[in-house]
Amino acid sequence: MKDLILVKLGGSLITDKSKPYTLREGVLKRLAQEIHKAREMSGFDLIAGHGGGSFPHVSAKKYQTQKGIINDDSWEGFAKVASDAARLNRLVVSALIDAGEKAISIPPSSGVICRNSKIIEWDTKALEKYLEAGLLPVPYGDVGLDEEKGCCIIPTEEVLGYLAEKLGGKRIIMCGKTDGVFTADPSKNPDAKLIPEITRENFDEIKKYLADSDGIADVTGGMVIKVEKALEMSDKGIETWIVNGMEPDILKKAILGEKIRFTVIR
Repeated sequence: MKDLILVKLGGSLITDKSKPYTLREGVLKRLAQEIHKAREMSGFDLIAGHGGGSFPHVSAKKYQTQKGIINDDSWEGFAKVASDAARLNRLVVSALIDAGEKAISIPPSSGVICRNSKIIEWDTKALEKYLEAGLLPVPYGDVGLDEEKGCCIIPTEEVLGYLAEKLGGKRIIMCGKTDGVFTADPSKNPDAKLIPEITRENFDEIKKYLADSDGIADVTGGMVIKVEKALEMSDKGIETWIVNGMEPDILKKAILGEKIRFTVIR
């Protein structure tokens, strides 16, 4: 397999999390085009995942799907969250196809088994064949069967982290709405400073700066959980870059390894 890069298009980036089921069409279209341009220039194998944003989080919060099977409505909620996540995935896949990619949906819920929201089993042979054929697999944050809770939410970070470790990826690019992790919300505090690097050594100090995003509650745990997952990946030699997808060409440059302003977790 060629060099493998994994990209996450953040849910708060490609949707408006303050408005249920609202896609940022222009942002998604541009990001899809940047992915395609970078692929043409680099020849890297790429997996392009995405978060759920204002699509599955609505039903997930209503039914508390992250807690598992807790009442008679839980399986109904499971089905609705899966449907909402797939609905956004179809829009992302369509945007990538329109940009020139041979993109194909990879729904984790169709084949993943979890234990306490951690993936323990996933036959990825088909996904690997897609990569060999030059296709662009597009997995996403989804629901899954869980041996302990009955069902769970599978965050995109868990999906990409599992695939990076299994398939030999060395870099995960998390594409959000800011240049990286800051000491405060840069949209509200002009004195906020970018944190260029997060490691096991400085995480306890940096943790106090991390807070959940605005808008619809993030049932996957917010930024603290995302950084903790990235640190798990760093223990296995996989770097995570947090970059700004709102600024044109940053995602393309990140995929190509060019110099940009970002936070690296390693």
